[in-house]
Amino acid sequence: MAANLIRYDFCDALIGTQTQADFAALRPALEAAWREVKETDLRRLHGKEPTPSDKQPLDAAFFELPEKLLHAYQANRDSSELGRILATAKRLQEEVDRVVVLGIGGSYMGARALMDALCEPYFNEQSRAARGSKPRLYFEGNNVDNDATAGLLQLLGNGNACRHLEDRWGIVVISKSGGTMETAASLRIFLDRLRSACGGDAERLQRLIVPVTGKHGKLYDLSKALGKQDDELFEVPDGVGGRFSILSAVGLLPAAILGIDVVRLLEGAAAMNQHFRAADPSKNMVLQYVGVCNVWEQQGATTRVLQVWSKALEAVGLWYDQLLAESLGKQGRGATPLTAVNTRDLHSRAQQHQEGSRDKLYHNVIVDQWRTDPIAIGKSELDQDKLNDLAEKTLPDIMSAAIAGTNQAYRDDGRPTANIHLPQVDAYTLGQLFQMLMLATVVEGRLIGINPYGQPGVELYKRNMNRLLGRS
Repeated sequence: MAANLIRYDFCDALIGTQTQADFAALRPALEAAWREVKETDLRRLHGKEPTPSDKQPLDAAFFELPEKLLHAYQANRDSSELGRILATAKRLQEEVDRVVVLGIGGSYMGARALMDALCEPYFNEQSRAARGSKPRLYFEGNNVDNDATAGLLQLLGNGNACRHLEDRWGIVVISKSGGTMETAASLRIFLDRLRSACGGDAERLQRLIVPVTGKHGKLYDLSKALGKQDDELFEVPDGVGGRFSILSAVGLLPAAILGIDVVRLLEGAAAMNQHFRAADPSKNMVLQYVGVCNVWEQQGATTRVLQVWSKALEAVGLWYDQLLAESLGKQGRGATPLTAVNTRDLHSRAQQHQEGSRDKLYHNVIVDQWRTDPIAIGKSELDQDKLNDLAEKTLPDIMSAAIAGTNQAYRDDGRPTANIHLPQVDAYTLGQLFQMLMLATVVEGRLIGINPYGQPGVELYKRNMNRLLGRS
């Protein structure tokens, strides 16, 4: 395995002879699911063989997306989709100081995860100079919370004229159809305030709105009514479901606005694709991850705890919560995802995890190299806290001890734990992690006979909500 790839260590998850035997016995079925995802699904996607009804929808286009976008960018930078994304991001960086991203579910969770993981902590609190002239980013349209919406509108000036760069703001709205209630209602409200802030200037208004949508639908029609040309819109690709769309314009445009290196992000995902395609099954981390998850779910571990040992990765965990829940929570089956941030949540959830019901599998996401220099505890004349004996220790030292101590406690009590090691938190590494988890989710779906694409259960609340609002 290449040194710059993330690493999966699952030894402490294979507790007991029976578990090890179950893991070995799973290998033929696991390899069959692997071949289906990397070969059969792609033949179906490209029309080279029919797609059975139980495999519909087939949103497998996310798999090839990193290479597709990179190849197009290398061939023609300016006119490629990635080139257009970068140009639009640069224009917004120059014209506004705040951008509101409107979207729900997969239309915002990936972008939020990228921002939290790859931008400086407290990014929005910094001056424009400290942000490198990159706009502050806010996420709405993912709820219908009246007070939260009112608070953001007030922060944006509530429709008052924007005379200075620091007051100017724009909208990126992400919705394939434009019909999702939460996002559509928010767009109408924020669009009204932005029109007022632009003094009714229609040309200026349309420059400050960037839609990411499908080729048809309500948002597409609204975009055309606002005067947007097709080359000013970005597409939610066909064959890419919302929760699999982070490496499309859905995630790449907000990331590029923040100055995140989206090329390296895609290169990391492409590296994981290469590993997934070519690595021997016994060394393929995607298959190892799926195997561990499946073996323990069969033994009753129906809750999967993703323990991220970095505050910056909490939104990555929440992104994965949606990916796992919507993909495999079907037909009365599917593990329940739970994100924990340690060491914070060791002081809230650890008691239950250590001595509670044995229905959990723990995956640690561990950062091997921090971005900033280690901060030492330091020596103090005020030693009432009795920390002078640790004066030379650093925060990373304490974090490492906490990880090792927690793993040992779980191991000693027979609680299955595995580690995903990130060499560092950067765009290349995050690209690998996102692609690994998406591939693993699809492989597991094929393994257990559940279509990982589509989310029919989500549509039920939408129909009920519209009925209760008096709509047919």
